[in-house]
Amino acid sequence: MTPYEKFKGQVLKKTGIDLSSYKERQMKRRIESMIKRNGKNDFEEYFNLIDKDVDRFNEFINYLTINVSEFFRNPSQWENLKDIVIPKLMEGKQNIKIWSAACSTGEEPYTIAMVMSYFLPLSKIKIQAYDIDDEAINKAKLGIYSEKSIANVPAEFKKKYFEQVGQSYKISDEIKRCVEFRKFNLLKDTYPTNYDLIVCRNVMIYFTEEAKDEMYHKFNDALVPCGILFVGSTEQIIMPNKYKFNSLKTFFYEKYL
Repeated sequence: MTPYEKFKGQVLKKTGIDLSSYKERQMKRRIESMIKRNGKNDFEEYFNLIDKDVDRFNEFINYLTINVSEFFRNPSQWENLKDIVIPKLMEGKQNIKIWSAACSTGEEPYTIAMVMSYFLPLSKIKIQAYDIDDEAINKAKLGIYSEKSIANVPAEFKKKYFEQVGQSYKISDEIKRCVEFRKFNLLKDTYPTNYDLIVCRNVMIYFTEEAKDEMYHKFNDALVPCGILFVGSTEQIIMPNKYKFNSLKTFFYEKYL
């Protein structure tokens, strides 16, 4: 067994995160940079560090889960969500059930809430937002963001839902109340069901083809008939019919029976 294989087994036992489901070269390179940053020589020394030091362990998890996000990332895709996808999903319904999978630090589910505000009062909007990283979820609940993070937010929403606090921006409590956060491991936990819309963007690129294959099937099972999966700008699904999806629009996949 190689030192990295042993490290993967130790991490799986400690965290439930299976590093074998991530692209190996990419993930191994990231961890090796963390080993150097922390002044350790190898995987064994580094695991001993994160096993005993809570701060270093949290740093590892945060780095591992690649929390890079911003509001209205790829704005044209959010326009398609507003103009095409949500009106389609709302046909004959008074509300829709939404899951933001791998929600990171909250920009994505809060963006969904703002888009949904075109269709429903905020009091009726409820989005489930899940992520594997406790620290990211805590940041999301806090709801304080940099100026760069909110750069793509439409002016009307910036004025209505953000308050400047020093050099940062705090999102309003009324938007916060639209989102329920929960810790969740996409690779091993049981997926919730009966969603009209699942948004999972800019995370699948880090997984192996085998892991992605399994997740696409699970996402399909989690959707209602004609429900929509919305993926990131580098994550188009090749042969979506393999997973019982039709391509509704680029980056939007509709479940068929």
